Amino acid sequence: LTTAVTAVFKEGLLEKRSDGLLQLWKKKHCVLTEDGPHHGGGDTGKVKELHFANMKTVDCVERKGKYVYFTVVMTEGKEIDFRCPQDEGWNAEITLQMVQYKNRQAILAVKSTRQKQQLLVVQMPGQKTVRSSPNVA
Repeated sequence: LTTAVTAVFKEGLLEKRSDGLLQLWKKKHCVLTEDGPHHGGGDTGKVKELHFANMKTVDCVERKGKYVYFTVVMTEGKEIDFRCPQDEGWNAEITLQMVQYKNRQAILAVKSTRQKQQLLVVQMPGQKTVRSSPNVA
């Protein structure tokens, strides 16, 4: 049994607005990793993960009183509202890590495309391919 070690960039409390009718703020223990933010729900022990792959942007950053309010917009259009004390900087850290994740994905996509293009060049008909054989003297 192997477990992957994931880098933790930030850990602490973050408040999430509930989806219910009253839209109450609920404190969540959050861990920001290279995959995205994870938050657990108090006594229930449930952990929810927001993967950077499914995140579109961090939006609507607003400072009111002692809190910073921000919205995480998911690729399917769902919006999740959070708030934290201004000095915590969750919104900035999530944004920074999301941009770095997207950059890593873009680099991997470019590398993958280049490898496919190189394979196409090698496999194109009518071109001579030079192969060296260790048995030829």
